[in-house]
Amino acid sequence: MDSSVIARARRIDWRALVRRPARLTTVLALLCLVAAVVIASPAVVPNAGPRLGSLTETFRPWLGLVVPLVLLVALLRRSLATALAALVPAVVWLGVFAGSPDEEAYDIEVVQHNVSDTHPDPARVARQLLDRNAALIALQEVTPQAREEFRAVLETTYPHHAHVGTVDLWSQYPLDEVRRVDIRPPSIPAGWERGLRATVRLPQGETAVYVAHLPSVRFRVTGFGTDARDASAGLLADALAAERLDRVLLLGDLNSTTDDRGLDPVLRQLDAPEERFAFSWPSSLPVARIDQVLARGGRVVDVRTLPDTGSDHLPVEARIRF
Repeated sequence: MDSSVIARARRIDWRALVRRPARLTTVLALLCLVAAVVIASPAVVPNAGPRLGSLTETFRPWLGLVVPLVLLVALLRRSLATALAALVPAVVWLGVFAGSPDEEAYDIEVVQHNVSDTHPDPARVARQLLDRNAALIALQEVTPQAREEFRAVLETTYPHHAHVGTVDLWSQYPLDEVRRVDIRPPSIPAGWERGLRATVRLPQGETAVYVAHLPSVRFRVTGFGTDARDASAGLLADALAAERLDRVLLLGDLNSTTDDRGLDPVLRQLDAPEERFAFSWPSSLPVARIDQVLARGGRVVDVRTLPDTGSDHLPVEARIRF
């Protein structure tokens, strides 16, 4: 940030500002206007340098918190003008996020879950997921030992299984053409395997299913660290663009919300669901859905989170209509 801006901010007499209702009302009105603009179009926030754009988009729904905060000030100061200013971001937020898609018919249900490579009881996770009776289960952070525990629980109901590195796909329907998908960015050493592709012979027809785990993002002093994640998303998008089948599903921990511009290359190949909530991370206090189910040649008509399994992510269940 420009040092002159910081200097000017330090020279502001904030106590005097609070004592002058008209000036405080003006500041809060400007805050509400800025919040409304960013909620409506977060792309106005630049992404150069510290990646503030991606950070804003990741937590975009939470920008609506400015409304109750400003309304509280309006109530304490008995200011009608301040309350009216709060209506602007409120209306914009409702226009973007309010309401949920109508209940629609669907063909299959799928489950996506990062199970945590440090989970002490993978078998318990497997039993919880088995209860959903989904057509497909995609898992990330599966260690070799955990895989055997998953196999013992799932293989009767899900006899078709594929894995590459730490990502797994369990299916009630036959799998063909299983292969590794290279989504390793140049900054990560060789041996990092987090992508697979398989043809699933669903009753509705052959469907290419991708399972992916993009690199984590990091909060650093220098900003929101998304470089590796963004590079990996680009590689995944290239694989999706080359896919020959018309029906495509992607299930994965993408370490990104569908609002985050870092995922744009993938979203140019696949469609995101209308549901913007169903926050999956962290499981202790979910603030964002970074576990995604995306589709082409079909629609994700419903997304919801499932009960906590003891991982740091909540499972995500999605309904697909082809």
